[in-house]
Amino acid sequence: MVAVTGAHASDLPAPLQADDFIAFDDRQAQIGQLLFFDPILSGNRNISCATCHHPDHGSADGLPLGIGEGGSGIGPRRTAGEGEDRIRKRIPRNAPALWNLGAKEVDVLFHDGRVSVSDIYGNGFNTPAQEWLPDGLNSLLAVQALFPMTSQFEMAGNPKENEVAGAVHDRIDNVWPIIAKRVRVIPEYAELFMAAFDDVDSPFDIDITHVVNAIAAFEGTEFQSFDSPFDAYLSGDSAALTARQHAGMELFYGKAGCSSCHSGSLLTDHGFHALALPHFGPGRTRQWDSIVRDVGHMAVSDRIDDAYRFRTPALRNVALTAPYGHNGAYRTLEAMVRHHLDPRAGFDGWTPQEVDLPDVPWLSQADFISMQDERERGRLASRIDITPVELTDAEIAEIIAFLHALTGTQSLKGRLGRPDNVPSGLEID
Repeated sequence: MVAVTGAHASDLPAPLQADDFIAFDDRQAQIGQLLFFDPILSGNRNISCATCHHPDHGSADGLPLGIGEGGSGIGPRRTAGEGEDRIRKRIPRNAPALWNLGAKEVDVLFHDGRVSVSDIYGNGFNTPAQEWLPDGLNSLLAVQALFPMTSQFEMAGNPKENEVAGAVHDRIDNVWPIIAKRVRVIPEYAELFMAAFDDVDSPFDIDITHVVNAIAAFEGTEFQSFDSPFDAYLSGDSAALTARQHAGMELFYGKAGCSSCHSGSLLTDHGFHALALPHFGPGRTRQWDSIVRDVGHMAVSDRIDDAYRFRTPALRNVALTAPYGHNGAYRTLEAMVRHHLDPRAGFDGWTPQEVDLPDVPWLSQADFISMQDERERGRLASRIDITPVELTDAEIAEIIAFLHALTGTQSLKGRLGRPDNVPSGLEID
């Protein structure tokens, strides 16, 4: 970390404002609200976007590694299912929160950055769909909404179970027309789309672009949050922070060096950094990996310098989104802060007791098998981008107090909230 001398006015970010966000259409956002909670978008019609990004759990799921297709319930109480429908694999990474992802400055998403603004494929984005990305997407949020539908263990299901899961094993873009047809044949959805989109004159005009543009409109407006005590302080209210929170802010922007990565109005540099977080779970292995691991941004960039680097998360509402790290390795803010202060010590001292993995007996034997691979542990521990910083327990407590000052107030209620029902008639979480 690069240390600065104190939280002077020049060190602090500009206040985040409504103009910093993409302007979405309200009618499209209302459709997106329904789609966000509707399991119709999943292969087996049993899981929705909201299952893993629920407003009751800070727009995430409260789990270190998610339980996707085949699970039951929401949040930390979600279970792994039973019988033939039970989960086959844990989701390899922690479900990221959705706060402020509709900001204009956001140009990269997912822990490894596999969706970003780029013209590498001539369509404005670098994504796993490469040149098969559909046209007409209104934002990066819309782009990312395409991919959970194509993931076997997130929303698609197993190839023999439904037409969606089967299609993705042919080519990724074969999934989206199936999903779009499911939506447009529901009369209530068809009427809503025709009213909200100028280029939709009949149900037959509704395609996957309209579906994800609507979801983006909902996410981009529902999860805006910039009314925390810290935001009030930035806007001129010097009494908005308590003495401990103010001291923590001084450390954050000074001695602790947190702002060298958690910078700007969103408290992120949108970059990728290696913190030597301990590896466990199934790993997000590439097709040619012979071992269980997660190499982070290197899987996207193919550059060895990016090995084990992960995207810097924005910090507003961070107190609501435990557990922490790209794999949820730490259950508390304090534990995560302490790891940041000395990543190698955190890596060496981490034990499975640090993480609350839901009990899945048929997977548990493999959950921590990667910790037995000394060579991979050596590679992971050798890639650290943070210089250790010494702080007292009291100073750490002050930083945590400041992080709590990033929690929103009225914005946490959302704008549209959870619908009572959805046009498909399916049960919602």
